[in-house]
Amino acid sequence: MLLVQALHHHHQQQHLRHSDSGCRRNPSAGAFAEGVAAMALLFIVHVLANVLGGCTYIRSKQDFNRATANKILAVAFLVLSWIFFLVSYTALMLGTLANSKSNRFCNLPHHWFFVIGAIFCLGHGLVTSAYYVSAIAAKKEDKENIQKENPAIVSRA
Repeated sequence: MLLVQALHHHHQQQHLRHSDSGCRRNPSAGAFAEGVAAMALLFIVHVLANVLGGCTYIRSKQDFNRATANKILAVAFLVLSWIFFLVSYTALMLGTLANSKSNRFCNLPHHWFFVIGAIFCLGHGLVTSAYYVSAIAAKKEDKENIQKENPAIVSRA
C-alpha cells in the first residue's frame, strides 16, 4: 500500500516544474516519505524472515546428496529471497531518491521505479514466506532424522 501511495504522490507532482533549479520535475515529499517507509519495512521483513528461518545451508556435494527436499527448497528460496530483496530495495531506493529534493537526481528516469519495486516486494514476500516454511520443515526433518539415528537423544520439546 505504501508503494501505491508513493506512486500516486509521485504522479501528482510529476507534471510540475521545479522553477528555481531548472529541474524538469518537482519532487514529492509524500512519495519520498512513503518510499523510505517501504524500504524500512522491506528490510525489517527480510531480516526477520532470515532470523526466524535460521541458517539453512548446504556445504558440499555430499551434503546436497543427503539433503531432504525441504532443505534444498529452503536453500533455493533463501537465494531467491536475496535476489528479490536486492532488486526491490534498489528500485525503491532509486524511486525514493528521484523524489528527494536534491538536484543530483534531477535527470534520473524515475517513472517506473516504484512500480518495479512494488512488484518485486510482492515477489519477495511470497519467496520469503516459502523460505520460512521450507526452512522450518527442514529443521523438523533434521531433528527427526537425528532422533532416528540416535534414539538415546530425547527431545525437550
